Amino acid sequence: MIEDAAAELFIENTYARTTIDQITTRAGVSRATFFNYFGAKSDLLWFEVDRAIDSLREACAEASATGSLDSVCQVLLALAGDFDERRVPLALTQGEVMGAADEVVQSGLLRIAAQARIFAAFFAARSARHPDDLLVRTAANALAGAVSAAWITWARAGIGRSPLQGYLAESVDVVFPGIRAAFDDVGRGNVY
Repeated sequence: MIEDAAAELFIENTYARTTIDQITTRAGVSRATFFNYFGAKSDLLWFEVDRAIDSLREACAEASATGSLDSVCQVLLALAGDFDERRVPLALTQGEVMGAADEVVQSGLLRIAAQARIFAAFFAARSARHPDDLLVRTAANALAGAVSAAWITWARAGIGRSPLQGYLAESVDVVFPGIRAAFDDVGRGNVY
């Protein structure tokens, strides 16, 4: 209810002119209820992505303990299979209409950084390296960038878009061979 009320108000009034009080009134809930589910108004732009990031965190933690380096790709594709056209993030499709372009960029970067931290933890665990290691950070940021590029392209493809899995597979295929090769080189004793 909160998400739907916010989406309507953001389009009617713009993002900047919509207050949390307006959202809670339209949704028929209290401010306290709002803050039980969302930390800030900008979180409403990304609720689908935030849910995916939570699932990604759990799945990557599990895969880092038992899977291969490539298992992160399997995790990503499995999570992408849960998304259909009804779950396209508002921020990626309606940001301009809502007058939230600047907020979308700022809050979007926080989500990319969150994904990079998850990937860094995964790569560090799989390679027995520290999460702040240059190779780990570079691989994590490259993969987070590929995931973000896939999401944006998928969301903006419009009605009739192909499933997210295809976009994600194509985007990850651009960077993952280099990530795998870099970790293989380290495994052979090459140091960065």
